[in-house]
Amino acid sequence: MQRDFAYRRGVAVVTGATGGIGAAVARMLTARGSAVVLAYRSAGAVADALAAELPRASAVRADLTDPAACAALIEAAGEVHTLVHAAGPHVPMMHLSRVEPDRFAEQVAQDVLACFNVVRAALPALRAARGSLVAVTTAATRRFPVRDGLSAVPKGAVEALVRGVAAEEGRYGVRANCVGPGMLTDGMATRLMASGDLDERALEAARANIPLRSFGSAQDVAEAVCFLASDRARFISGQKLDVDGGYGV
Repeated sequence: MQRDFAYRRGVAVVTGATGGIGAAVARMLTARGSAVVLAYRSAGAVADALAAELPRASAVRADLTDPAACAALIEAAGEVHTLVHAAGPHVPMMHLSRVEPDRFAEQVAQDVLACFNVVRAALPALRAARGSLVAVTTAATRRFPVRDGLSAVPKGAVEALVRGVAAEEGRYGVRANCVGPGMLTDGMATRLMASGDLDERALEAARANIPLRSFGSAQDVAEAVCFLASDRARFISGQKLDVDGGYGV
């Protein structure tokens, strides 16, 4: 078992820690030696249960669209060596022509503004630790799936933000990268299946578009996140690693 973070001072902050991907990342960071702060918006019972399961873990409620809440989150965390931004609301699948402006504005706030707020709050701590930012986005920014614009468009802005952090903060030793999940058996895909946005016919079509002819898991995404956050990726910054079974090729 890799123990990449056993020597690191401070904690890893994981936003969206009660989601499928966020929880998998938190568990893997813990297994590899890191203390973790689990940031959540509304699922307090889930966050508390996860914190109780993991050694050296605590849960902190934070509305990431509120800059003051983000500042309080980082203050509560203390020394931060890694920020993993895995937060994001359920996104229904619909054609862009059907998205109302207020719905789009809400999505931008919950994706882009939230990411900016928490990254901005964390930068002083990441500079002090010569730490790492990893944002979980989507493979859909490389190859656009029809009806996924409400997710892909704001996530494209998040990726631009992360590249900006990589370009500007590298002089302080801060690295910033993205991981783009494709179709998974857990996380957002599970909610889309449950809501009826993806039926069996759509799932078969999606599988046929993936060279590996299968879906991934939150564990696959966590592997990529933890690698990019670790010193094994010490010379990687400003990049995006898609975990999508080859969908983007």
